[in-house]
Amino acid sequence: MNPQPSAPLIEIRDLVKVYEMGDVQVRALDGVSVDVARGEFVAVMGPSGSGKSTLMNLIGCLDTPTSGTYRLNRNEVSRLDDDELARIRNREIGFVFQTFNLLSRTSALENVEVPLVYAGVARAERRRRAQETLQLVGLGDRMHHQPNELSGGQRQRVAVARALVNGPSLLLADEPTGNLDSRTGDEIMALFDELNAKGNTIVLVTHEEDIAHHAHRVVRLRDGRIVEEQRREQ
Repeated sequence: MNPQPSAPLIEIRDLVKVYEMGDVQVRALDGVSVDVARGEFVAVMGPSGSGKSTLMNLIGCLDTPTSGTYRLNRNEVSRLDDDELARIRNREIGFVFQTFNLLSRTSALENVEVPLVYAGVARAERRRRAQETLQLVGLGDRMHHQPNELSGGQRQRVAVARALVNGPSLLLADEPTGNLDSRTGDEIMALFDELNAKGNTIVLVTHEEDIAHHAHRVVRLRDGRIVEEQRREQ
């Protein structure tokens, strides 16, 4: 008897998001359906106004859809209230942003501990897990440095460590190389490749083709719809 295949980590069906702009309705997403398997690396691309940021916000539980369904790790999250969404975000999703979003007067180690504080993890355990995660991203010798003592690439590695420290189901990256030079951007993408090889599921929003080339699959949006999906040979 064949085992049942595991459910996709992300299951999106007929997702619609309409924004009210005065008397005008803007249909930012117009019936998007997509799955992301566990362990997959997916890039979302599209021109400005295509809906990729809206889709990112919905996948990240930062917003709720107008209609359609979204299941993350078998949880139906498209109808949760703000408190429930916050709990899902902290437990299931690690965020990496273009602007790093680090606390400026706080060490790398303390920055990485922040999600564990919200999760109610005891101080000694927080410290241990943050140290391990900084080692994982190659910053074991920089954990007591503040962000202004780190290069852009090192700051983004701290941000990646902070995203990983809770052991999330999904790593969500929004233009993670956008503020970096091309060489440093390549180093960060090599880190994402390593994390994905270890089993981390990654969804990446980018407008750069060479960055998207790291993904297993590229999903292209235009006018709130998926217009193309490309798979890359592994």
